[in-house]
Amino acid sequence: QVQLVESGGGLVQAGDSLRLSCAASVPTFSLYAMAWFRQAPGKEREFIATIGWGLTYYAYSVKGRFTISRDDVKSTVYLQMNNLKPEDTAVYYCAAGLRGPRQYEDYDYWGQGTQVTVSS
Repeated sequence: QVQLVESGGGLVQAGDSLRLSCAASVPTFSLYAMAWFRQAPGKEREFIATIGWGLTYYAYSVKGRFTISRDDVKSTVYLQMNNLKPEDTAVYYCAAGLRGPRQYEDYDYWGQGTQVTVSS
């Protein structure tokens, strides 16, 4: 049973930082591309960042503020979020897939999400 468990969300003020973690129980974690998406109230889920196969990609809205990284020994992917803005408020989801790093939602597995709220 594959599981992705996000943690690290919370309530912060604008300009603060947070680091999200996603622990994965998948075999051969290193083969998986990992990604972060988010969904704000009333909006569609959107791509944030992905990492895999030695590559990283970011959405324009977070480039320069967010950093995705992974620890294949711990089977964990991270999202370091700096200079947070109220518009970053959303539920953040991690995803895992074998098709390579991509901005599309066709990942194989998804976590339950963690709430990030940024107050102004």
